[in-house]
Amino acid sequence: MATPSMEDYLERIYKLIDEKGYARVSDIAEGLEVHPSSVTKMIQKLDKDNYLVYEKYRGLILTSKGQKMGKRLVDRHKLLEQFLTLIGVSEDTIYKDVEGIEHHLSEESIACIETLIEFFERDPERSQALMRLKKELDES
Repeated sequence: MATPSMEDYLERIYKLIDEKGYARVSDIAEGLEVHPSSVTKMIQKLDKDNYLVYEKYRGLILTSKGQKMGKRLVDRHKLLEQFLTLIGVSEDTIYKDVEGIEHHLSEESIACIETLIEFFERDPERSQALMRLKKELDES
């Protein structure tokens, strides 16, 4: 079972590989705002747990287990951003809030959020009504 920290690394590695075709220790460290030595330690742990294959000085590749987990983490992150946007959370707050909650929600809660987003997306009037209600409540 991956820890929240392991999930952060896997998510970042997956995104880097998706965007650039590779993930270097320095890029991971920069993206997570940690020291390269911390990245190396975590990469070794992820290698040991079969999320990736790491060869010193040669780089890393995600295993199928790591790719599956990375994709799931990126999708979860996007879903939570979408949810917070839908309910009217300011853009300045969304990233920080997603980082704060993403590791603490069950798969059941994620599935329910996904269903709720689908409910609102099927009828844009629902989203508009939600925003009108939010505005009314904010003003009272």
